[in-house]
Amino acid sequence: MSADKHLISWQERFELAEEMQPILGKLYRNQGVEVVVYGRPLLNASTIEIIKAHRLVRRFVGEKLRLRESYPFLEALSKLPVRQCKVDIGKLAVKYWQQHDSTDQIASYMQTELADAIACKDEVEPRNVVLYGFGRIGRLLARLLIAKTGQSNKLCLRAIVLRGGRDGDLEKRASLLRRDSVHGPFNGSVEVDVENNAIIANGTYIQVIYANSPSEVDYTQYGIDNALVVDNTGIWKDEAGLGQHLRCPGAAKVLLTAPAKGNIKNIVYGVNDSDITAEDVICSAASCTTNAITPVLKAINDGYGILSGHVETIHSYTNDQNLIDNYHKADRRGRSAPLNMVITETGAAKAVAKALPVLAGKLTGNAIRVPTPNVSLAILSLNLGKETNKDDINEYLKNAALHSPLQNQIDYTDSTEIVSSDLVGSRYAGVVDSQATIAEENRANIYVWYDNEYGYSCQVVGVMQKMLGLNFINLPLFE
Repeated sequence: MSADKHLISWQERFELAEEMQPILGKLYRNQGVEVVVYGRPLLNASTIEIIKAHRLVRRFVGEKLRLRESYPFLEALSKLPVRQCKVDIGKLAVKYWQQHDSTDQIASYMQTELADAIACKDEVEPRNVVLYGFGRIGRLLARLLIAKTGQSNKLCLRAIVLRGGRDGDLEKRASLLRRDSVHGPFNGSVEVDVENNAIIANGTYIQVIYANSPSEVDYTQYGIDNALVVDNTGIWKDEAGLGQHLRCPGAAKVLLTAPAKGNIKNIVYGVNDSDITAEDVICSAASCTTNAITPVLKAINDGYGILSGHVETIHSYTNDQNLIDNYHKADRRGRSAPLNMVITETGAAKAVAKALPVLAGKLTGNAIRVPTPNVSLAILSLNLGKETNKDDINEYLKNAALHSPLQNQIDYTDSTEIVSSDLVGSRYAGVVDSQATIAEENRANIYVWYDNEYGYSCQVVGVMQKMLGLNFINLPLFE
């Protein structure tokens, strides 16, 4: 009998998850509303992924959230005139059921909790985006932008700029978008229009432009104007180099997906994106490591104060290294990446100060490249302004991950079994591994995992939105 009860329960959850999917799609396509459960995105999620997102709620609040308990909130949301926001129906449902024992007041409750989004007027016009470079980050940015395709989408991927143009190049680029050894297959359809040099992905027409330098590009020839050019090449890192993009007809702003030099603002989304002004035409999204550690460091500094510290990053190898031993201009990086741990340097610790000036001069840093293709680990060894212990600082970081302005940057896990491959595809800038935390008196070692490709790309999209004046409300508001 018990086995039958489990099967009936599973069937109920599965059917509710299936009923959720079309509502989730319509909310995003028509209203620009992204629905999550305790930060886990439900847009384009499979039925199993929706069920698993609900099961994870137990880790945060001590009890599970049933789909039949969250479904009425999704239904109520679909009837409200909300636009351009992210809504956590998990948090809304948990809060409601802690105070009520029936569904009678859900409609009025949602009206109150989502009042800011209901009052928001969708007056922002869609903006054009160009990806200059189509490597690891460029292709992931393309996936993220294509996934948001719909009439409410404000970030419109219009073109990709590449070097090359040999026979078969377009098909190979499309194939690399379609298949990825780390992140898996593209979720949708990818077609090639050879005659017009274009890729059509999930209905998005993407012009492929071949050029050896920005000076060769005129975006207006392709009907593209007032565009944000996202430079993924890393070739130019200062105003003189990146300013070349601004001289291209049709380009309006530039975002670098690497740390910048000079006076260019290095932005960590969620930490100092408020520094972006309408007048800023060149910005940097800093590095993957800077994005991973800065939100956690800000949270700790806000709560405990950081006197000094060292950041050691255990970083997956990158395309900058060699597959087998060969010449490299940098020390040690010429040795085979898949066969060696390689000590190298990182500027992430110093770069933190650009986003968080209060930590200027307080941190040192170094890096070890290791033989894994993706997901890295930062170890923050900190001397704090006051004493703490493992339980207290973990509880503080858990609260920061759930109920603070940094909730979209910091994730938190209490799993004793998690390893690097489990974090492939994480959308967070960094994931605090609470089981590895060491804290005694005023010293703490905090371990932060990060998908140095996908998590960073999600941060880049946030900076893109901010540069283009696309501000999305996160609801419910943090406590």
